[in-house]
Amino acid sequence: MTGTQDTKGSGGRLPVVFVGHGSPMNAVGDNPWSRAFRALGAMLPRPRAILSISAHWYEAGTLLTAAAQPRTIHDFGGFPAELYQLQYPAPGDPALAARVVQLLGDGRAALDTSWGLDHGTWSVLLHMLPAADCPVVQLSLDSRLSAAEHLALGRALAPLRTEGVLIMGSGNITHNLRQAFSSLQRGDQSTPAWASRFDAEVQRAVEQHDAAFLTRALDSSDGRKSHPTPDHYLPLLYAFGAAENGEAVRFPITGFDLGSLSMRAVVFD
Repeated sequence: MTGTQDTKGSGGRLPVVFVGHGSPMNAVGDNPWSRAFRALGAMLPRPRAILSISAHWYEAGTLLTAAAQPRTIHDFGGFPAELYQLQYPAPGDPALAARVVQLLGDGRAALDTSWGLDHGTWSVLLHMLPAADCPVVQLSLDSRLSAAEHLALGRALAPLRTEGVLIMGSGNITHNLRQAFSSLQRGDQSTPAWASRFDAEVQRAVEQHDAAFLTRALDSSDGRKSHPTPDHYLPLLYAFGAAENGEAVRFPITGFDLGSLSMRAVVFD
C-alpha cells in the first residue's frame, strides 16, 4: 500500500522531497514516470499532512491554501477530456496553513481560500497517495522575490519536518516547453547538451549543499535555456532550504521526458 510507513523518518523528522512532475498526462498514463511516482510514495514515511510548493501557483505574493476542502484545479488546456474529469479530493488543513504563516511571518505570507490543488500537486500525489486521505496545503511562489529569498523561505519551513509534515516541491530541474514541443514535432527525443549539463550541475550542487550555486544557477547560459521563466526551478529551492546542511541526498527518479524535460526527483533525509 502506498505511503503507509511510520510518520517519522531519521531523527524523528520527515524527509523533504522535490519532484519533477512533467506533463499533466502522467496523471492518467501508465508510464515510467507515473510508476516512479508510485514507487516514491511507497518509499516515503506516511505524513500527517503535506505542504506542496508547486510551480503552477506563481503570483505576486506568498499565500497558503486555507480551505477545508481545496478544489482540484485543471490548470492546462488542449488535453484529453479524461484529464479534466480527474479529481483529487484530499482535505485541506487550515491549521497547518496558519502554522506556515506563523513560521514565515504575517508580513511575508497570508491565507487564501480561492486557490486549490493544481496539477503540479495532484498529478503527483494521485500516484503517491492515491486514497487522497492525507491533508494537503499549497504554498504559492512569490514572483517578486529573488532566488535567495525563496531559499530563505524554505529554511523557515524546516520545523514542519518534526511536526509530521512532508514538504514537497514540485517543478522540473529543466523546463523549456518550446524546446520540448519542438523536439516532439521533429520526432527528435535526444537530450540537448545544455539540458544534460544543467541537470548535472544542479545534481552536483545539491549533493554538495552548494546554496550559492543554486541561487545563481538561472543566471548562466544553460540556466536561462533550461528556464525561460523561473517558476519550475524555484520549488527546488524550498526543498533545499528545508533540508539540513550535510543531510543525505538521494535521486530516486532521473531521466528526461520529451528530450529536454528533466524528471529528476530529490529526497533529503
